Amino acid sequence: MEPIKRRKFIDLSIKAAGAVTFASLVGSSLDVFAVDKENAAAFAFSQIPLPYAYNALEPAIDAMTMEIHYTKHHATYVKNVNDAIKAENLTYKNELEFFSNASKLSAKARNNAGGVWNHNFFWECMHPGPATKPTGKLKAAIDKSFGSLANLKDEFGKAALGQFGSGWAWLTVEDGKLKIGSTPNQDNPLMDNVLFRGTPLLALDVWEHAYYLKYQNKRADYINAWWDIVNWEKVAQRML
Repeated sequence: MEPIKRRKFIDLSIKAAGAVTFASLVGSSLDVFAVDKENAAAFAFSQIPLPYAYNALEPAIDAMTMEIHYTKHHATYVKNVNDAIKAENLTYKNELEFFSNASKLSAKARNNAGGVWNHNFFWECMHPGPATKPTGKLKAAIDKSFGSLANLKDEFGKAALGQFGSGWAWLTVEDGKLKIGSTPNQDNPLMDNVLFRGTPLLALDVWEHAYYLKYQNKRADYINAWWDIVNWEKVAQRML
């Protein structure tokens, strides 16, 4: 994961038989999935190093929000899901298996597993400004699916603003077509029992803790400011 070092357990060549089948569905671009081959029997979730300083995304996202979000909220999800893995004797070998079996998980295991993965994914959806735009195949796919980047932003914004309560807005790809939708709480489009499914390309956290210190109840302002820090290069890599 650029610009940070990858976690030790990341191995883009997932060899588990079940993962091979899943990879044919979601593609090889989801490099936030991981298998620790050396300790496969003791799989645990982990938190990636933040790819930038806490203040690097200002003014879109303030330093205090980033620090609290990363060191408190995200770190707590890691602890809680790993506690659940141990207490419940879960034997899934990687994140792929967790989400493919989300319907079988306890609320603690499911919610916190989603919280870890979603945030690891989210941090890499962003980079310090200035704002950039999609290019190449990504731009072509956006134009084909939505007509323009402006239309994508409008539809994505509606999904983010329309998510009642806590949750996430997503840009996904499925069967070569880009789609936009949302999930509640810490659900994501890879879980086997969510309504909106697909391979995630871009995500926005619309839990209040992600924006309330700076924007209070003005979620729309947070959404609009966020576009200036979207890492379109990373989104394009996830399409490969």
